[in-house]
Amino acid sequence: MGGFDSDCMNNSWGNSSLENRNQSAYFTRDPLKRNEEVAKVEVAVLALILILALVGNICVLIAIHINRRKHSRMYFFMKHLSIADLVVALFQVLPQLIWDITFRFYAPDIMCRLVKYLQVVGMFAPTYMLLLMSLDRCLAVCQPLRSLHRRSDCVYVLVTWIISFLLSIPQIVIFSLTSVGNGVHDCLADFIQPWGLKAYITWITLSVYIIPVLILSVCYGLISFKIWQNIRLKTVCESNLRLSSNKRATLSRVSSVRLISKAKIRTVKMTFIIVLAYIICWTPFFYVQMWSVWDPEAPKEASLFIIAMLLGSLNSCCNPWIYMLFTGHLFHDLLQRLLCCSARYLKAKQQGSDLSASRKSNSSTFVLSRKSSSQKSITQPSTV
Repeated sequence: MGGFDSDCMNNSWGNSSLENRNQSAYFTRDPLKRNEEVAKVEVAVLALILILALVGNICVLIAIHINRRKHSRMYFFMKHLSIADLVVALFQVLPQLIWDITFRFYAPDIMCRLVKYLQVVGMFAPTYMLLLMSLDRCLAVCQPLRSLHRRSDCVYVLVTWIISFLLSIPQIVIFSLTSVGNGVHDCLADFIQPWGLKAYITWITLSVYIIPVLILSVCYGLISFKIWQNIRLKTVCESNLRLSSNKRATLSRVSSVRLISKAKIRTVKMTFIIVLAYIICWTPFFYVQMWSVWDPEAPKEASLFIIAMLLGSLNSCCNPWIYMLFTGHLFHDLLQRLLCCSARYLKAKQQGSDLSASRKSNSSTFVLSRKSSSQKSITQPSTV
């Protein structure tokens, strides 16, 4: 989702003119009405994506916090990518869900600009955090001696967040609360005609999708070549060991070949799957957007754009499952901690109830003994 404009998209992307919106099947002939059946499906899917993204990424952050003593640089990047995915859930999916329920934007102009700004921050931040993570893995595999220190990692993550916030600033200028007729207002975009919309979507596509994907492709191309080179070198040395008469010297050379660790290869696989999920989720969306503005004969069906938009939003709840696949011990530790806390709570609650019952029993016994003593003193004859 975010701040794109399209002739066929619903109000999540802010259509530049009411006439364009009337061409969409999402809206009826009356510009103040919409197709409620399509809207209900979109609301249901967005609600499911929101719940999955919130629960999954919060669990990742808690698991990393619990295992903070075992922190590696990879966990550091995972933490910030999960935070970026939470930004998507809270400031992109949630506002869109509310907006789809109300149909119109019932808030002041400043809120319109802020929501659109944060929606695009939610597009830049996860993309650039993933790019930073992949560059780190590329450096760790190809040039391990020049690997960044933890302090440098913090600086690069901070720079990534700053760049994401700066590149989203045009949203504040482009979008505003605009009248759509009959006293009804909505949060829409205002582009310079006729090239403004094309320039805007092309720029977003380049900066969020095309350029990052090209850099990611180069990174994983270099990683694959380095791993292949490493395996080939080790294989050659082992074959020389079998053929060589001086086995001791050859064995020394084989041992000196620096193998890429299995842990490092596992993190490379994890980041590659995350990148692959990103490409699968966002490619239809950017393709449809570019097609809609550059091809005058592009289809105008709303369902095509809505499916592409929902598929892109789905990326924010995919990453926790990928983390679980490759770092299952994190979630195992989290589950154990939760079970342990639950057991302690139940035990404390049971002890509390037992203690309360014991106190109540003691109190009843004391009252009965006092009552018996009192009755005894009354019935006893006086000696005076």
